[in-house]
Amino acid sequence: MDKNKMSKKNSRIEINVLKAKQPIGDFFVASMKPDELVDISFADIRRIEERDIEKYLGIQRPLNKTRVKQIKEYIQGKEATFPTSIILAVDEKCAEYNEENQILTLYPYEADEESNEESIEFRKIAKVLDGQHRIAGFLDDNDNYSLNIGRTFELNVSIFVGIDVSEQANIFATVNLAQTKVNKSLVYDLEELSKIRSPHKTCHLIAVALDADPESPLHQRIKRLGVATPGREFEPLTQATVVESLVKFLSPDPFQDRRQLLEGHRLQKVDIDHLRKFPFRNLFIDGNDEAIYKILFNFFKAVENKWPTAWNELQRKGNLLPKSNAFNALMKFLKNNVYLELAGNNIGTIPSQNEFANFFHNIGLADEDFNTRNFSPGSGGQSAFYKLLTGQLSKEDFFKDQS
Repeated sequence: MDKNKMSKKNSRIEINVLKAKQPIGDFFVASMKPDELVDISFADIRRIEERDIEKYLGIQRPLNKTRVKQIKEYIQGKEATFPTSIILAVDEKCAEYNEENQILTLYPYEADEESNEESIEFRKIAKVLDGQHRIAGFLDDNDNYSLNIGRTFELNVSIFVGIDVSEQANIFATVNLAQTKVNKSLVYDLEELSKIRSPHKTCHLIAVALDADPESPLHQRIKRLGVATPGREFEPLTQATVVESLVKFLSPDPFQDRRQLLEGHRLQKVDIDHLRKFPFRNLFIDGNDEAIYKILFNFFKAVENKWPTAWNELQRKGNLLPKSNAFNALMKFLKNNVYLELAGNNIGTIPSQNEFANFFHNIGLADEDFNTRNFSPGSGGQSAFYKLLTGQLSKEDFFKDQS
C-alpha cells in the first residue's frame, strides 16, 4: 500500500499513519479521503443531542449552517486548502495499530448482549474534537457525501485512540481557545478546568495514581492515550477503560455533577439507598479520593494474590486476566456484589485485602485457565468471567461448556 493511501473493506478502514510523540502522549497523523472521513464520523457531525465532550465542558456547539455553506463554496475554489488537522477521538475497541506496517485499522464494535457495554456502529467510530464544519462541508443538502470538483482533496487528520472524556475536553479547549474558533465565553479557561472537581476528573486522577504507584497492582499497566507509553513493554488497559468503569461508582450523571460544581453549587450527600447504586458517591462529594484509591488498591491486590501468575503474565497470548474485559468484569463484581456486602450499612468504609480475598476463595479457576479456549476475546469472555465470579455459572458447568 502506498504511503498515505487507504483501503476500505468489509466495514474496516486501513489507514497509513505516522505516530507522533508529544508530551500528552502518542497519537496518529494521516491523510484521509473526505468520503471515508464522513463515513466514520457522520453520526457525530450530524448528531441531535449533546455529545459527551460538550456535556463535560458545559457548552453547546451546534453545527453552524452558514459556516458550512461558506465552506462548501470555498471547497469549489481552485486554491482551496485545509492545512490544519481535523482532530478525531476513537474508542480503543474500534482500533488496532500495526507498528511494523504503520497501519491503523478502524472498525465497528459489537457488544455482547449480556454485557453492559454499548455497540459502536461504523458511522460512530470517530468523535470529532475539532473540524466538524470542514467535514460537513462535504455533505449535500440531503446529508449525502458530495464532492464534484474533479480533483483530489484529501484531509489532514490527527487521531487519538482510547482517550477519556477529560482528555478529550483538554484537547478541545486547547485547540479552540488557541484558534478562537469557539466563543471564549463558551469554553472554560484551561487553568479553571484543571481546578474544578468532577466525577470524570477524579476518576482520571485515581487512574493516574494507580498507574504511577510502584506498589499498586495496576502499576504501569494503564496507557494514557490508548497507545503504548515509551519505555514500557506492555500496558493491557487504557485510561478510558479505567475511568469509564470507575465513574459508575460515583455518579448517575457525571456531566450534570460537573455543571453543578462549575456553577458553584455544592453536591448534596445521598442516602443509603442511593449509595447502593453509586457506592463511592459520598466519598466523592467529601473529596475523599484517597479512600476510593485504597478500596481499588486493596481489591486488585486481592485479585493479584489469587492469580499471581496470570496477573503478571502480561504478554502471554490469550491471557484474559490483565486485560480490559477482565477488568470490566472485576469492576462490575466489585460494584454490584463484593463492596456492598462487605460495607453493609457503612458504605464508604475501606475493606482490607484479606476481606476482599474471601470473595475469591471459592472461585475454582487456576492461573492457566485464563486462555482463549475458555474465554473468547471480546464481551463474551467478559460475560463468562463475571458469571463465574458471581456464581451464576459453576466451574463444572463452565468447563463442560468449553469441552
